[in-house]
Amino acid sequence: MIAPLLLALYLPTPRSIPARQEAERLEAAHRQQLERLRYEATLCERQFRRVDPDNRLVTAELERRWEAALRELKTAEAASTQRIQPTNTAEGALAPEVRAAFLAIGRTLPDLWPTAMLAQPQRKALLRCLIDKVVGHRAPRDEVQTRIVWKGGATTTFAVPVTVGAFADLQGAAAMEQQILTLLAAGHTDDAIAAQLTQQGYRSPQRPQVLPSTVRTIRLKHGLMQQRQQSHPRHVAGSLTGPQLARRLGVSPHWLYDRLANGQIHLAKDPATGLYLFPDQPTTVEHLQQLQAGTCTQVCVRAPTADSTLKSKEEHTDTA
Repeated sequence: MIAPLLLALYLPTPRSIPARQEAERLEAAHRQQLERLRYEATLCERQFRRVDPDNRLVTAELERRWEAALRELKTAEAASTQRIQPTNTAEGALAPEVRAAFLAIGRTLPDLWPTAMLAQPQRKALLRCLIDKVVGHRAPRDEVQTRIVWKGGATTTFAVPVTVGAFADLQGAAAMEQQILTLLAAGHTDDAIAAQLTQQGYRSPQRPQVLPSTVRTIRLKHGLMQQRQQSHPRHVAGSLTGPQLARRLGVSPHWLYDRLANGQIHLAKDPATGLYLFPDQPTTVEHLQQLQAGTCTQVCVRAPTADSTLKSKEEHTDTA
């Protein structure tokens, strides 16, 4: 009995057909107007996002046009809502418990957001409902100045760090480098310096934290060594290292180390430094020059001491 009555209420009478058709035509016109305004707002957004941020005049003009298009669209949508709302107010009213649940979500959302109760698509859909637009401007090379315009007109401004290609592109590069030098002078290691600078808010060009490799690069740039075997050249009193002796002979260090490896030069490494140390004496250069010229085949070198001696063995001399 109730179903036929409801059906009769929604069936148009002959006199209501022209009025309904006119209402449908007006509704179609309003929809087309809204679609046109949405297209213009989207077009303004695309133009704004494609412009070079360094061209500030063009950027400001395109942003103004985008905001004007959004305001016009928002006004048209509000007018459309007000036009439709009087016929649907009672029908669309929320139950008191549902309304209370929606009002309470503002207090519970911060706790729910990081949990698994909200999937990523749900988070995105909720943000689309809350955000009007997002404007980004990359003024420094290592961050993007971001402004979020929320529904209702409130704004939130913050900086988003981005990666850069070089250490010099970081905003605090000079201060960070000076602090690295100060901490190195105090005897801190690369790892300790990297951890301390990360706590102070510094970062590497490609990472959100300071890497020990970044500290090492700055340290080596200033010629600072933390391990003894890194300092070149070494100066040992009364001795010559391989590279130092190679310069005197006019040969490459590889020439010396190759003959030390194949036994043409007999010399034990110094146990304290782990280096090949040659006596800093004229006879050292003289005998090695003979080996270089081919007049002898082997040279025996004793570790540098007060009575250190150096012997060259002729090609047919017994090496035992």
